Amino acid sequence: MTFVSWPRNDGQYVAAILALFFCLGLPLAGIAQNPPQPNVVLILADDLGWQDVACYDMDTPCPFETPNIDRLATHGLKCWQGYSPAPTCAPSRAAILSGRHPARLQKTHVVGGAPPTTWRDQSVMMSPWFSGRMKMDEITIAEALKTNGYTTGQCGKWHVAIQHHAFPQASDQGFDVESMELGVNRRMKPDRLSEFATAAPDDPYRLDENGFPHHQNSENALAFLQEHHGKPFFLYYAPFLVHTPIHTRNERLLRKYCRKMGVPFPNDPRSWDQPGQQNPYYASMVETLDYHVGRIVNYLEQTDDPRWPGHKLIDNTYLIFTSDNGGMEAVPGERITDNAPLDKGKINAKEGGVRVPLIITGPGIRAGTESQAMINGLDFYPTILTWTGTPKPASQKLDGADLARYLVSDVAQTDRILGPGGRPRDTLVWHFPHSQMQSTIRQGNYKLIRNWAKYLQSKPSQNRLGLALYQLYDPQGNRLDIEESQNLADAQPEKAQYLDKKLQQYLDEMKASQPYYNPVCKAPLHGKDAVCQPLMHGQDDRRVWATYRERGGKLVRADLIYTDNGGERYEEWYRVPARIKEGRVEAELPAGTTHYVFNLIDENHFLISYPKMSSERNEMKSKQKHSTEAFRVK
Repeated sequence: MTFVSWPRNDGQYVAAILALFFCLGLPLAGIAQNPPQPNVVLILADDLGWQDVACYDMDTPCPFETPNIDRLATHGLKCWQGYSPAPTCAPSRAAILSGRHPARLQKTHVVGGAPPTTWRDQSVMMSPWFSGRMKMDEITIAEALKTNGYTTGQCGKWHVAIQHHAFPQASDQGFDVESMELGVNRRMKPDRLSEFATAAPDDPYRLDENGFPHHQNSENALAFLQEHHGKPFFLYYAPFLVHTPIHTRNERLLRKYCRKMGVPFPNDPRSWDQPGQQNPYYASMVETLDYHVGRIVNYLEQTDDPRWPGHKLIDNTYLIFTSDNGGMEAVPGERITDNAPLDKGKINAKEGGVRVPLIITGPGIRAGTESQAMINGLDFYPTILTWTGTPKPASQKLDGADLARYLVSDVAQTDRILGPGGRPRDTLVWHFPHSQMQSTIRQGNYKLIRNWAKYLQSKPSQNRLGLALYQLYDPQGNRLDIEESQNLADAQPEKAQYLDKKLQQYLDEMKASQPYYNPVCKAPLHGKDAVCQPLMHGQDDRRVWATYRERGGKLVRADLIYTDNGGERYEEWYRVPARIKEGRVEAELPAGTTHYVFNLIDENHFLISYPKMSSERNEMKSKQKHSTEAFRVK
């Protein structure tokens, strides 16, 4: 295997020499040219868990080998409390690229862009409408950097549109170069014990000199660096590794991990049921990711910087390595990994779903440092602006903190990370009104999780119902309950109520959409029999209306959910507020609308769709278009 061989941190070296000459009053003639605008490489792994990287290993030993990522950590900052903006992929990616919270973007889960549906009568709650895309008026970090002379490249997973190939793509939002190629992640056929890579010249996954299959995803990233390193560049490299399907084209690695884990070589490709970190397919994927991270860093280390003679590219490149969410522990028929000691994983707001590996290297960042500061992917955008001397876009409200000053200081002084108003940032918020229906606030050493289903049903005398309070660390910063095993909401009611109030303030400021109760669920919910009854609808030119009869639950909000491409392949729906009058709601049709639906929300948090959307549809997998059931524009 090829390992990373790192040079000294020349950025620190040159800065120290320049500072010395300045203090002594000596002329700078003969001193090496100051570094030009720095490059930035952001590597965003897919579903890589906090405990899947060897250098983060604690408690139970991790069998996965990640020498290149481990070595990267020894030459920069390793953050022990790094977080993704969301517990799933698309909202994290949109938040990182825009610098804005998923709740503010109304991009809180994958796919989206559909009318809310009651798709199972067993489900107590239903997701609100959420956007299928990052909006075009969001100024991405790539668009900001382009105004400052940077060449921008995206290689790998995009997925901030309604589907992988739907509009908009990376080139529509500021990237000069885009490429999306699955490479070794492409599903093996007919199963994952077939199509192992060989050394044959005509094998599209032919093994390289180190015994790893050809991975076009990685080749595209290297090609971008080779073609564009003559100018300041920003590379957003988003490998599909280690997302499902869980497989490996590297038979050698699969056999290696079977031996290492003491499990037999699989003869049934359909499932894997060993608990913990004992999946040899997944272990092979993690080491494959590590190998290709190493190839990127090797290129930066070995290539002369044409803009800074006498230096390598790595001397003037900031590199961020992280993951889009916590590790996916299991899917039907497959035990993938284990985030222990953290609880849960992807698609959950507990620590296992949002805490991720995070390593940052670059000029002035001390080698071998470790931080206990809370750092979020939202922080990358403002930090990169400072690194590159790029002005903040005037219209872009950023939700993260600028880490640039902190990263070159004593990282034990976490109060150097400043939030809004220039005050030390001690609070992070997550909003995930889907699946588990959770919103979360972490302030200092405490974390509060709101379970919306129970929370909305609580009475004033039960105001802690639906709240879980955990103390992750003690006042000295020592690990206390990162497992989130001791719910303190009853023992510390004032703390729980205080954090819940703060959480709501954040959600209100961002205009976050909350989940709703399902009016067709089987559970005996208070207010279910009081939902309103839609009666009639109509269209008068560009105005559409619907009448309804209240049956005890007062209508408090109405939305028009509409699409301008009904029936097309990537049918996408949007939301605008509707006006409530006595027994009637109405709205103006946005230009181009082809179909629409009314959403009526009552005081008991029930959402009534008019017309009713199919109750047995899984909106993420069904091929049926919502427009087949919606009102058609005349």
